[in-house]
Formats: sequence, structure tokens, C-alpha cells
Amino acid sequence: MCTVCGCGAGEARLEGSEKPVSAHEAGHHHHAPVHGGAHHHHYGTGDAGASVPGMSQTRMIQLEQDILSKNNSYADANRRFFAERSIFALNLVSSPGSGKTALLVETLKRLKKGSDCYVIEGDQQTSNDADRIRETGVSAIQINTGKGCHLDGHMIGHAVDDLAPRDGSLIFIENVGNLVCPAAFDLGEAHKVAILSVTEGEDKPLKYPDMFAAADLMLLNKSDLLPHLDFDVEAARENALRINPDITILTVSAKTGEGLDQWLGWIEAARAMRLAGHPVLGAAE
Repeated sequence: MCTVCGCGAGEARLEGSEKPVSAHEAGHHHHAPVHGGAHHHHYGTGDAGASVPGMSQTRMIQLEQDILSKNNSYADANRRFFAERSIFALNLVSSPGSGKTALLVETLKRLKKGSDCYVIEGDQQTSNDADRIRETGVSAIQINTGKGCHLDGHMIGHAVDDLAPRDGSLIFIENVGNLVCPAAFDLGEAHKVAILSVTEGEDKPLKYPDMFAAADLMLLNKSDLLPHLDFDVEAARENALRINPDITILTVSAKTGEGLDQWLGWIEAARAMRLAGHPVLGAAE
């Protein structure tokens, strides 16, 4: 949450604009002795699940509730907008360097002709990723969050206004590279899609459980690198399912194309279910 990471208030700006589009406010200390005389410093044991120097757990809980309540009102407005226009929105979340943008570029290239697609890119600075997306011919807008580490519902609402997506279109939201705060912020999307690169650890779902619990799909990305790595695919799958028994898991590679047909199939199935009025796509292995 922002009460932990210190996201900057009033820092987010849409590309080409100097006007901030959103603002939000940016302890319990537990020592647990472990074997060998070492200590485990755990700052997430209080009622708020976090610690900020000089701020009580009660105040942190109130701040979190206020922040998320305001965000949820914007997210609900986005969701109504999407539903009224049969727009299907996905929120792509991951650590930095997971290959989100490369995977998204290949996804856009392979989508059926006639599929209207739009992309909202989130990064602290630069428009590099939006520029890469525009090279595919797809409309994209960059949101720079400044000191902020996630997109929120208010930012997405402004971006959608600028994109003016057609009815029945697909919107891909590429969130800021971060597995913490984006888990808590609803953007009005149909599904969160967590991307885990095989260059990361198999235990990432256990280290960042909130994100994988919130996701409906996990894409195990950069599978082309597996022959060169000591990465246990089955352990990664088991860890993700331990956190979220309903999560769907696909292994993909933007470089070789492995799994991309299954990924596109998931998108079409999830989109059809959403348009038919089913809020959640069931797990499928």
C-alpha cells in the first residue's frame, strides 16, 4: 500500500500534459529470533499489515480505507463505462524486466484482424514503452506516475477519455513494474494478468502473495531461456496454485511464440464470458 512505499502524491501525468491526474496520501516493529542468533525483522505483523514510522496502526488502516474507497469509486465508473460499451480491459502486472512490453507487442501482432485494440502504458518516467506499442499501429497512451509505483482508477479514467476506444474493443493496461501496490488498486479491469519471467525465482508467488491472489491468469514468460537457467517450472506452478488455487497458468515466449496461441485463446474465452455476463473466468489447465 501507499502508506508503506511512499508513493508521491500529485506526481502522475498523462503524456503531453503537465496537469496531475491523481493524488493520494503517501508502527509496528516485530523482532523474531531465528536459528543461529540472527533476527527476522518483520514489519507486516500489525493490524495494518505494514509499518510507517510515527504512524499508528489505526491511522494506517484509516488511510488505506480512504485511499482504496476513493480509488474504487473511480474503478467502478471505469467498469460501468467498459460494460456499457462492451469493452474488455486487462490489467497486466509484473516485476520490472519481466518482458511485459515485448509480450504485449507480439500479442497485438497476432490478434485477429479487425480487433480494435488500445494500450495504456504505466511507467514512472519516459514514453519508451508506448512508443514501442505505437510501432505496431495500435493506439497507445503513456501515463508517467512520477514517484508513484502503480496506476489507479482515476488515471485510467483520464487515459480512456483521451483514447476514446471504440465499442467492443480490447484495452490492455500495462501497469508499472511492481508486485506490491498494483495488487490493491482496482482499475475497473475484467482481469489482472500476472507475468512471471523464468529469470525470476520460483518463489515469487510466495514472496508477493497479494498479487498472485488477485490475478486470474499467470503467464510464465521467457520460456525460451529455460535451457540456460536453473528454474523449476513445476515449483513455480505449485507456488502460484498454493496462493491461488483458481489461477490459470500458461507458459509463453514472445521470442519463439510458445504458448501465444493459448494466451490468445484465453483472451477470447475470457472476453466472451465477460460479454455474456460472467464476471470471473474459471480456471483451466
